Amino acid sequence: MTRNNRLVAYDLGAIFYQQGSTKPSAYEKARLNFLKTTELLSRIGPDSVHCMIDKKKLAGYCQACGVLAPPADLGTLQTTPYGKIHCYITLGNYWGLIDVLLEDNITKSLPYHFRQSLLRQLFQKAQTGSSALEEICFRVCICNAVRDVLEGQVIGVRFCQLFLKPTKDKIDFLLEACSKSLRLELASEIEKRNMAVFLKNLCWSLEDLQLVFMVSSHELFMRLLKDEERKLLLDQMRKRSPRVNLCTKPVTTFYDIPASASVSIGQLEHQLILSVEPRRIREILIELHGMTSDRQFWTVSSKWEVPAVYSSVILNIKDNLTRDLVYILMAKGLHCSAIKNFVHAKQLFSACLELVTEFSPKLRQVMINEMLLLDIYTQEATAANSVERPPPELVSRVRGYLEMRIPDVPLRQVLGEECVAFLLNWRENEYLTLQVPASLTQSNPYVKMGQLLAATCKELLGPKESRRTAKDLWETVVQICSLSSQQKRGNDGRVSLIKQRESTLGIMYRSELLSFIKKLREPLVLTILISLFVKLHNIGDDIVNDISAEHISIWPSSIPNLQSVDFEAVAVTMKEVVNYALTINSSNHSWLSTQADIYFATNQYSAALHYYLQAGAVCSDFFNKAVPPDVYTDQVLKRMIKCCSLLNCHTQVAVFCQFLRDVDYMTAFKALQEQNSHDSMDSYYDYIWDVTILEYLTYLHHKRGETDKRQIAIKAIGQTELNASNPEEVLQLAAQKRKKKFLQAMAKLYF
Repeated sequence: MTRNNRLVAYDLGAIFYQQGSTKPSAYEKARLNFLKTTELLSRIGPDSVHCMIDKKKLAGYCQACGVLAPPADLGTLQTTPYGKIHCYITLGNYWGLIDVLLEDNITKSLPYHFRQSLLRQLFQKAQTGSSALEEICFRVCICNAVRDVLEGQVIGVRFCQLFLKPTKDKIDFLLEACSKSLRLELASEIEKRNMAVFLKNLCWSLEDLQLVFMVSSHELFMRLLKDEERKLLLDQMRKRSPRVNLCTKPVTTFYDIPASASVSIGQLEHQLILSVEPRRIREILIELHGMTSDRQFWTVSSKWEVPAVYSSVILNIKDNLTRDLVYILMAKGLHCSAIKNFVHAKQLFSACLELVTEFSPKLRQVMINEMLLLDIYTQEATAANSVERPPPELVSRVRGYLEMRIPDVPLRQVLGEECVAFLLNWRENEYLTLQVPASLTQSNPYVKMGQLLAATCKELLGPKESRRTAKDLWETVVQICSLSSQQKRGNDGRVSLIKQRESTLGIMYRSELLSFIKKLREPLVLTILISLFVKLHNIGDDIVNDISAEHISIWPSSIPNLQSVDFEAVAVTMKEVVNYALTINSSNHSWLSTQADIYFATNQYSAALHYYLQAGAVCSDFFNKAVPPDVYTDQVLKRMIKCCSLLNCHTQVAVFCQFLRDVDYMTAFKALQEQNSHDSMDSYYDYIWDVTILEYLTYLHHKRGETDKRQIAIKAIGQTELNASNPEEVLQLAAQKRKKKFLQAMAKLYF
């Protein structure tokens, strides 16, 4: 019925529109017919399994009708950015668009393609020769460019074309748009950094010192950039810009290089930024250093970032050309590695290794380490599509790195994390438990954590009475999650946490542990960690509903000093670990059940049902097979019943009561007595196989005088396959058939 009404509304509108009817009321009637239909749909509600409604799409249809056949009062359209824009265009008030777009730069509700389409439409209108529209186009283009900057997108070509000849007025509005689009107290760090980089690049693109001063003296510029950054930028700008002596004639600028050479340097720097070929990078740098010897070309791009532990060594290289080349090769290699362009990263690192081998043993070892990390990333990237083990040579290099003891070589923490995670992911448990030097275990917290995890994995496969390593792992994690003995009270009176690393114990911070866990993908290791955090959470939380997990019995049942543990941090970590594990394997029924329990314990009943149903679906071929009883235990079923009850889906409660080992008639009868049910009610009667419940339904509808529903219940109870005289196999088959259909219907409703 609802779908037909919607089609009728659109068909009527289309007919009158296509025939060119001069009666505007005809299209208006079609619109009103559709809106009346949506009102009926709102009364029905979207929760019925037999009436699936996409609210967002429906709201879009309503909005479309309002635009195509606007009401007499255009003010009713101005409740959304879309409506405001349409209203301003209809009234010809194009200046009003600017405020809408600036506000949208904060709310980000209008999609990118819509804003670009609006700009194209205005440019087409501006071609008629209206100078006012040209100014509107410029300002809309600025608004779109600022939105791109905040989101870290590439700025459009139109913006670059408009700023080929920047003026004071253009810069004024650009800075105004930036200020109105970025509320510093609400903006994220990424947005602030994107805007800061944009303003710095804007300064570099301006040749007029007065325009540069406008940008650099603006409040937004001064608040986003640190004093050191501003000073460095302005110093570089002064060196680059023409110097004028008021007492004499102008002198040659840009380090006494002719203007044509200045253009060549700019072109070469552009090529240097884009190139990822080591040989070409070297050629460009040689050419640049031949033009000028004073520039530091490793600063050409703000995107070139080298870890501080390395940059301090590289920037001490005396030869400027060598320093620039090493820095740029490493920075580009790290960037290519980060974006998974492993081929070019390998080429860049190999060229850098060849270069530094000639003069610096320290940097040579640094590059060997970075190439090992690159090979680990490459192996892990292909692991998802292959079950082949990594080459023995790579495993040997990983072990060699962990055991390396070369003094004064700068090391990145991520290398140690990745090496231990690599060994755990490829089940190198024998090495971690038996062959790692004791000194390494005490000095490297990641090695210690990896050793404990590997040993616990081995114990799970061995005799059950051996649980010593599990206890050691438990105590280590409890210590990581414990409050420090040193605490500091803030201005608000709350105690803030200060954790100090105890190097002798090899203890890491909780954030470091979480970062390490998110490098793991071995299912058993992740299951152990989930189990540990769930057990720790259950001990510390006073909730009645404990969260379940596999292997939870291997952990201690109490903590000596309960007050020392930061259980709020434990809860956050547990949720993040479960969420991460499900990104690795979204079909692990144990992790899905744990996720469902977490939502149930936090009163998010619809989400809990989603994951309970998903856990059952993945281990039963979408309920075409019976769900294993260890997945849908009585405890899980009772939680699903409670979820349905609190969502006011009382008929679903009655159906689920049959799934229990002993049918819960009291709960089922009480649920069926509820008249305010938000599910499909009598349409679920075909899923009931328990004759006692069907007989109660017949009596209940007869008592209420509900003849139609009573007939549905009688029809359900009269099916021959539910006859009590049937063999047990027939009755079981009938029950299994109805379980399957009911669970599939529930999955469609909650997935």
